[in-house]
Amino acid sequence: MDLVWTLSIYFITWWMVLFAILPLGVRNHVESGTAPELGHDPGAPVNPNLKKKVITTSWVTAIITAGVWMTYTFHLIRL
Repeated sequence: MDLVWTLSIYFITWWMVLFAILPLGVRNHVESGTAPELGHDPGAPVNPNLKKKVITTSWVTAIITAGVWMTYTFHLIRL
């Protein structure tokens, strides 16, 4: 497996994991009991913690990509 293939698997998996992690731990204005600013949606997250989610997405994706790489390299699944 070459580097380009591995990076493409990482890139695609990173986006899928990001969209799976984004809704975790998010509270909107209604759930937190605060009033949204004028013009803001009451369903918008109060604090989305995007930096923490990007870091979490990166290490989860690294683990998944390592698993895919090992499966391919060591022929763990025979076709």
